[in-house]
Amino acid sequence: MKVIIHDLGLEYEGLIEEKCDRAVAADGKYAPCQGCFGCWTKHPAECFMKDSLQRICRVIGQADELVIITKNLYGAYSAAVKNVLDRSIGTSTPFSTYRGRQMHHTLRYGKHDLWKVVVYGEVSEMEKGTFRCTAERNAVNDGFERSEVIFLKDLAELEAAL
Repeated sequence: MKVIIHDLGLEYEGLIEEKCDRAVAADGKYAPCQGCFGCWTKHPAECFMKDSLQRICRVIGQADELVIITKNLYGAYSAAVKNVLDRSIGTSTPFSTYRGRQMHHTLRYGKHDLWKVVVYGEVSEMEKGTFRCTAERNAVNDGFERSEVIFLKDLAELEAAL
């Protein structure tokens, strides 16, 4: 299953939905993570907050390919996209294991294929390096086999990047 998380406006909704099995709009119409860890322990992979991200752990956990479309924010995900990712901590468990000679949380849903980040907006060379490193580490932490980062000069290039 291909999942796209994006912070784009409604004008991109049709394009996004035709390119994936599930689209998640990082539109800010949800609560930020409260850090209670209930999605880890009390009710696994489900947030206690009853909003559009209540089951985001399950959506991301079942994705073979996760595509994140985000505006550059100083070499990081936009605040709206970061909020979605924060709410997905329940894709893993609170237990630890070794993967690739490093300690990581045990995956609740197993391995995935591709963690892909599509970045738009002005991006410096240093910010590009930060994005590549972040995407690589996020992929490892969430059990994705590989990561990829694409930088768009213009959103007109978006369709080809997906």
